[in-house]
Amino acid sequence: MSLENWLKNGWLKPHQTSKQEINNLFNIVKRDLEDAQRQDVSADWRFGIAYNAALKLCTILMYLEGYRPEKNLAHYRTIQALPLILGAEKDDDAIYLDSCRSKRNIIEYDYAGSTTDANVNELIEFVKELHIDVTEWVRDNYADYI
Repeated sequence: MSLENWLKNGWLKPHQTSKQEINNLFNIVKRDLEDAQRQDVSADWRFGIAYNAALKLCTILMYLEGYRPEKNLAHYRTIQALPLILGAEKDDDAIYLDSCRSKRNIIEYDYAGSTTDANVNELIEFVKELHIDVTEWVRDNYADYI
């Protein structure tokens, strides 16, 4: 499946991004990575903040490719686009992020205390690596946006 097929299925809409929008998203990632590492906030909130940073990195990829997700399943589709854009070697990353999406939903909507500092630290390290990968991809493919 490709992003073009997703567009035909109505799962995506065309999106015209700008350098400012991409810069704003990168700034959100930076802020969220810093905030997720604060120790004066619960592990649940830190996890949600780190998840948001990862989601924004996936959003950057999708926006630069000219798409945005429909509202229904927006987070899911944004995450699942990761290997479609960066390559099949990112399949496991999309699976991991989707499990984080589910965990974040439990934290946000169902009950408190369902994550640990170890979960948060693992996600933060993942986001740091993804940040490097996305930044390199943007430099290689959309240098005008960096």
